[in-house]
Amino acid sequence: MSDMRFIMIGIGLVFVGFIIMGVLGSNYQAGTLESNEFGTCYEYFSDKPPAEIDCSFKIFDQSLFFAIVIGFVGSGIIALIKGMKGDWDNKINPEDMVGPSKNQNEESDESDDNQV
Repeated sequence: MSDMRFIMIGIGLVFVGFIIMGVLGSNYQAGTLESNEFGTCYEYFSDKPPAEIDCSFKIFDQSLFFAIVIGFVGSGIIALIKGMKGDWDNKINPEDMVGPSKNQNEESDESDDNQV
């Protein structure tokens, strides 16, 4: 049996990781290309001309971004594995169980009949 809480959390974390990568990933791809091909890196602004910066800072920002994305996706995968192996759903005390096969429904029906 699986533990649905961890499966839902895992799916959510993997989804968030891919969304972050898709939306913000294009901003962090240019550092390696500029460093390998041209040897100089630039920081681009919308209202002023590009400024030359040290490539190690741009590559560090790129590595940090990818580490965060890998953290989201990795923790999502771990939660999915834990959810598939989990048996939390099976560890319910018999007195806490409710449903059609339990007497709690019959007791509530009897109390409703006595009040009328």
